[in-house]
Amino acid sequence: MKRRGLRRFRSGWLTGGLHFLILWLAIEAESAEAWPYALAAMAVISFFAWAANYRRYRQVHDLPTSRVASAAQGYVELFGRGALIAGTPINAPLSGVPCCWYSYTVEVKGSDDKWKEEDSGESIAHFLLLDETGECVVSPDGAEIIFPQHKSWIQGSRRYTEELLLPEGHLYALGDFVTTGPADLQAEENKDLSHLLADWKQDQATLLERFDDDRSGTLDLTEWERARIEARKAVRERNRGSAGEGLHLIRKPADGRVFILAGELPERIGRRFALWSYGHLIFFFGAGITSFLLFSAGTPAP
Repeated sequence: MKRRGLRRFRSGWLTGGLHFLILWLAIEAESAEAWPYALAAMAVISFFAWAANYRRYRQVHDLPTSRVASAAQGYVELFGRGALIAGTPINAPLSGVPCCWYSYTVEVKGSDDKWKEEDSGESIAHFLLLDETGECVVSPDGAEIIFPQHKSWIQGSRRYTEELLLPEGHLYALGDFVTTGPADLQAEENKDLSHLLADWKQDQATLLERFDDDRSGTLDLTEWERARIEARKAVRERNRGSAGEGLHLIRKPADGRVFILAGELPERIGRRFALWSYGHLIFFFGAGITSFLLFSAGTPAP
């Protein structure tokens, strides 16, 4: 399913962009009096960026990596490799590359020679995290995606961008780990069925080719019911064998703690958050102290 709902944690370049915007506004103001206010605003932004990065650094750094088979119920860190679920392929809509997760953007160049977004989307289809002890279903809805494979290209007047988490690549997950028992499997199956059917609807051509028996160009009730039956078979094939031991699932925590999926080693993820945290903290003190001194002087310098 494609939906603009996932989050990408980009406090680094995002707040950097805000800093440059404030800096540009201060320069455009052509007034020395604007600088203490600009520096104060930049300090506030850096403080919140520091807090966000430090929070993530502590959660990544302090939580030990669990194994799927022995992970406790609740907030856990898992690391393994990504894999597709049998019977539920995921393909990037622009390149057609098989993937565990994708995000895409299509931009068109306008008459003012600037790129404007024309279409975009993200996948929330389930996939797997595998380690040497077992497998866990990943529900990416609401996740912060870090270190996906990124590629961009231009064709004519359009620019295409894709971000992918690929099968067999590194997969790090920090989120709420639950194992559903037999009583919960039906509800989980219905949720998976809904996601799979939504994915199929995105590719109308393939959907009609598979189930439009009378070639009318639309699916009637009988044909749609056959599609539902096939989708349920695919979901049950994926969940086969889980009825006895339960189905492991990692998802967004309900208590507001961060949910991170990343295509990289845990050490690199923690180091990234630590560096951004220290950088923003230094800038917070530097900009804040300079702003205070300029306010105190009463005659701020440009």
